[in-house]
This record gives sequence, structure tokens and C-alpha cells, in this order.
Amino acid sequence: MSTASEERSVAELVRHLTEQTTTLARQEIRLAQLELQEKGRRAGIGAGAFGAAGVIGLYAAGAVIAGLIILLATAVEPWLAAIIVGAALALIAGVVALFGKRQVEAATPPAPSQAIESVKQDVDVVRERVRR
Repeated sequence: MSTASEERSVAELVRHLTEQTTTLARQEIRLAQLELQEKGRRAGIGAGAFGAAGVIGLYAAGAVIAGLIILLATAVEPWLAAIIVGAALALIAGVVALFGKRQVEAATPPAPSQAIESVKQDVDVVRERVRR
């Protein structure tokens, strides 16, 4: 008789443990969802702030460029000053574009070649050990 009650209590304990584990897992998932929502909201606000800073920086760069043109216009005709500053900016843009192109070429192909090679070596080692 005590065996049946012990078996029932063990079965009940296992059932109770399963329920608690399920509840705990659901609560952990919900906590993770809430945390990710909060981090996503903050990341969105941060991205918006970076965007606003970029726009303001663009206006600031425009004002500095206008100032350079006006400064250069004291030495040459204003239209020539604008062409000189524009050409200098085009040259800088070209150099930056070439730098960016080289960086993109260095990053391609996008596959992690070192990791792939390492995995291939691991597979070879495992194959060799299995053959022994």
C-alpha cells in the first residue's frame, strides 16, 4: 500500500516538475521578449538620433563649404572659387570611393573562408581517426 502511494507521489512530483519547468521556460521566454522589445526601442531611438546628427552634420558641412567659397572669392572671382572648391570635393570623394571599393573587395566573398578551412581540417582529422 505504501508502494502505491509512493508511486503516486513520485508520479505527481514528476508531473508537478514538468509543469513548473514548462511555466519557467515560458516565463523566461516572455522575459527575453520584453528585454528585446526594450532594447529594440532604445536602438530605434539611437538610430533616429544618429540620423538626425547626420542631417545636421550635412548642413554644417554645407555651411563650411560655403564659407570656403566666400573666403576663396576674396582672392578670385566667386564663380571660380565655387569651381575650385567643387573640384577639390570631387577629388576627395573619388579618393574615399576608391578606399571604399578596396575595402569591399577585401571583404568578398562574404563566406567566412578561415572558418570553412578550419572546419575542413577538423573533418579531415576526424576522418583519419575513424580510419584507424
